[in-house]
Amino acid sequence: MTQQTPDDCIFCRIVAGELPSERVAETERSIAIRDINPAAPVHVLVVPRRHEPTVGALAASSDDLTDVFRLVQQVAEQEGVADAHRMVVNTGSGAGQTVFHAHVHVLAGARFSEEWLL
Repeated sequence: MTQQTPDDCIFCRIVAGELPSERVAETERSIAIRDINPAAPVHVLVVPRRHEPTVGALAASSDDLTDVFRLVQQVAEQEGVADAHRMVVNTGSGAGQTVFHAHVHVLAGARFSEEWLL
């Protein structure tokens, strides 16, 4: 797994306000931002403020993990997709993770192809 430190992590820089983003919601523990390369009409990333490389590592703090998933639900409701959305978590480069700061993709607004239906 590629290691990123808070100093070279794009999400840490977004959380700190050093890089621009379109924030759609936030809590004391997490932020939700629009993906800059959306894979669906609704594509929001929910990112914990605390740097952990994966959701598995984030699970050491149930408060942070719970907050992420509460914010996922809040975003889905706010975007009008609470009854039809997908949450995706990529863990490790073999699964497609490219930013090693835990985050959840919230996707909706388009029919997913059969290959996406698990």
